[in-house]
Amino acid sequence: MSRQENKTTATLARMEKEFGSIRSSLEEMVGLQREILRRFEGREASKRGGEETSSLDVAMLLKLPDHLRKTVMALSKLIEARADEVAKITTRARAIESGYLNQLVRLGYVAKKRKKHQIYFTIANEV
Repeated sequence: MSRQENKTTATLARMEKEFGSIRSSLEEMVGLQREILRRFEGREASKRGGEETSSLDVAMLLKLPDHLRKTVMALSKLIEARADEVAKITTRARAIESGYLNQLVRLGYVAKKRKKHQIYFTIANEV
């Protein structure tokens, strides 16, 4: 093989590895989205009366940038949480998560409420 063919082969191998990584990330995202939908469907089924439940749909999640999607996914696991609790799941700093959660509040995806001196975040009912 010539040197050019070796470079091409190495580049193709590197690209194949990158595509495999992207594919596994996408599969993980789809799995997490299915888990969120399963949890919310279970919550919705257990609710009685006309009370509206919060919902996350795949289209909404795909509209969000990756960093905000990770925050929403972590919050959905906790249902209601403070920024430091979300930060433990995402392994990011509390201040970063606080900023992201407040961004999501401004966008209308997350609701914010104060309990004494603590701020708690939940997935908004009308997403």
